[in-house]
Amino acid sequence: MNKEYAKYSAQKALELIAIDSPSGFTDRAAEWVCHAFSELGMTAAITTKGGVLIDLGGKDDSDALLLEAHADTLGAMVAEIKGNGRLRVTNLGGMRAENAETENVRVYTRSGRVIEGTLQLCNASVHVNGSYGSTSRNFDTTEILLDEDVRSAADSRALGIEVGDIVCFDPRSKITESGYIKSRFLDDKLSVGILLGLAKYMKDNGISPKRHVWAHVTCYEEVGHGGSASVPCGVTEAISVDMGCVGNGVQCTERQVSICAKDSGGPYSYTVVGKLIDAAKREGADYAVDVYPHYGSDVEATLRAGYDIRHGLIGAGVYASHGYERSHIDGVFNTLKVLKGYLEI
Repeated sequence: MNKEYAKYSAQKALELIAIDSPSGFTDRAAEWVCHAFSELGMTAAITTKGGVLIDLGGKDDSDALLLEAHADTLGAMVAEIKGNGRLRVTNLGGMRAENAETENVRVYTRSGRVIEGTLQLCNASVHVNGSYGSTSRNFDTTEILLDEDVRSAADSRALGIEVGDIVCFDPRSKITESGYIKSRFLDDKLSVGILLGLAKYMKDNGISPKRHVWAHVTCYEEVGHGGSASVPCGVTEAISVDMGCVGNGVQCTERQVSICAKDSGGPYSYTVVGKLIDAAKREGADYAVDVYPHYGSDVEATLRAGYDIRHGLIGAGVYASHGYERSHIDGVFNTLKVLKGYLEI
């Protein structure tokens, strides 16, 4: 496998990131994912829940492997239309107000109209607000200013805005000349791109794996139940392909693939973690094994749903998780290497 597949993966990820898809608002993203895998000759279908189940081929149905990634992201929902026409929002998933402050947003109305705005601190002018620096940032002290001439709740409602409308944050995606990938929502659309890169590698080289391999791109991971359904018969192992955490107390860097041994949900399968490490070594992948204190994954939702499987978690290193995130083409490439080695293709 050469690095062109990593570049392909990153480019496909940015295409998907450009489609707003916070948890509960993922139909367009799922359609894109279904089409992207179908174009590579894979059988893909949207599930009743709204995820995408993809058949990557293979022969042994009694020992099948499921790869899980997710296309839903963080976001927000209109919780209140204030008397001045501004919007109080509630977060979808782990979006944090102190990180999202000053970000441009899009409000999707039920009529199909999209209204632009910005999340700002209430009373956001430093020259007026003497408590600007000491005010705690949360979704009660911040608000959406619409880029429309609104001065009352009636004005905002006249635009079609109502409680329950979805609020999406500008991802600001970019790949630098040095190979860094910067964007909101690399978690986990970068991994969807990686699975597409794996599928393209298999197609280009006419590869059919020994064991049957499925992929499930879920749509509710950020709220905890994405991987709780749609596990095909015969699956004995499931691996979440999600971000690897980069920060104090962990080893992984943005240029590596992370293999997670334990997170907030407990230890991953000792057997699967060992096989992932062996695959990394065989393929010459630059990897780190880490423990994540504040993390949960699709595959843990799969186990909690009662499926009798072994589980693992890998992903390209991502810095500033749930914020303006950054990874690197090398991390993508090393993740592809581990998947290639694990599938023995």
